[in-house]
Amino acid sequence: MAEASASLDVPLPASTVWDLIGGFGSLPDWLPYIPKSELTDGGRVRHLANPNGDAIVERLLSFDEGARNYSYAILSAPFPVVDYVATLSVVDTGATACRVEWSGKFTPVGVTAQEAASLFKKIYETGLGALDAKLANLI
Repeated sequence: MAEASASLDVPLPASTVWDLIGGFGSLPDWLPYIPKSELTDGGRVRHLANPNGDAIVERLLSFDEGARNYSYAILSAPFPVVDYVATLSVVDTGATACRVEWSGKFTPVGVTAQEAASLFKKIYETGLGALDAKLANLI
């Protein structure tokens, strides 16, 4: 099993950041790489499309509004991994500050653990960079 993670410190209240990213269908609101998200199965499955039109299907595994986090699994995607589970969290670090944490665990298929970890670390870092740019409008 391989792992990857990235985090972003934000000078905004955790509730403000969670309002933007906390919905399971909200990726297109802050992540340019995912221009479309459609929820099915009572909001527990999201069907995403990347800019190339590749389909990504993910299932919500857990959602905690109070703790401001959710975990999800990839059901199908053009990535060289299986058994992928990730968590997106907004952690309160002060009255007007928080940290966004994005991490995942997965089993590489056809690539090394290091290659798979590097791929997802880059995805997380790029995504959090886009979030940082989006949040700059709120600061």
